[in-house]
Amino acid sequence: MPLKDLDTKSTLKLLSRIMEFELAGVVRYTHYSLMVTGPNRIPIVAFMKAQASESLLHAQQAGELLTGLGGHPTLQIASIDETYRHAVKDILEESAAHEARALKLYKELLETVEHSSVYLEEFARTQIAAEEMHSLELRKMMRDIGVGAEHGHGHHEHEKSGKKRKGAKKRKR
Repeated sequence: MPLKDLDTKSTLKLLSRIMEFELAGVVRYTHYSLMVTGPNRIPIVAFMKAQASESLLHAQQAGELLTGLGGHPTLQIASIDETYRHAVKDILEESAAHEARALKLYKELLETVEHSSVYLEEFARTQIAAEEMHSLELRKMMRDIGVGAEHGHGHHEHEKSGKKRKGAKKRKR
């Protein structure tokens, strides 16, 4: 299929929105990393800090593309709601919602640049893959605290159904 002309105006607008959204992610994940408490704090804080660093990288990548296409990056960031709910469950649910919105933005970018720019198309696809991986990781993390358990089969399924696991021993009372 021959390449069509790039809709530069729409592409710049989307890249600007992505940059603002990813910068908001830096603030969001940094905030979460500071608010996590409890016995699983250390690995969750490390995860949130890694998400903040990756959001910054994504914002920089979008900004490079934006300026490369002649755009001017804004100094704004996307709005961030403060829910004042900082239980791990709430933080993970809010993170999952953030990742879903990011995924939607990258899919919009892909639709806009598809068959116009191989490089921009590959950038969008790479970001979509990264956001999908983040969503999977968050879903797996949420299963342990009872969020999204309906999406998978945890090790407690046998106990709920009353069936014994193979090799399970009876307790002596």
